[in-house]
Amino acid sequence: MKYIFEVKMKPGHSAEEYADAWVRASELIQQAPGAMGTELHRKIGEPDKLIAIARWQSKAHRDAMENNHSPEIEKIIKSAAPFVEIRSLGGYEEPEWVVMPLVESRRG
Repeated sequence: MKYIFEVKMKPGHSAEEYADAWVRASELIQQAPGAMGTELHRKIGEPDKLIAIARWQSKAHRDAMENNHSPEIEKIIKSAAPFVEIRSLGGYEEPEWVVMPLVESRRG
């Protein structure tokens, strides 16, 4: 499953400030059972907005991590809180199957 949230920087703060805290917290969170990676993306045309995507083996794995944050993770999250607004977009299931179009080579 994927857990997705939007991050909006408060005036006077940069995405790089948040990214520093996000990397430190993610490195610890990714040690939790079921963690399968994270990504942080900047919104095109709006550099003060980011989207974070965390992949988990299951919702139960993510919930277990969320309910058992280490004090170090909690400290990092609280350190970033004053300069961001975070909005959870929630959890999304992995698709049962994916259809990808074939790309034809178009040479003249």
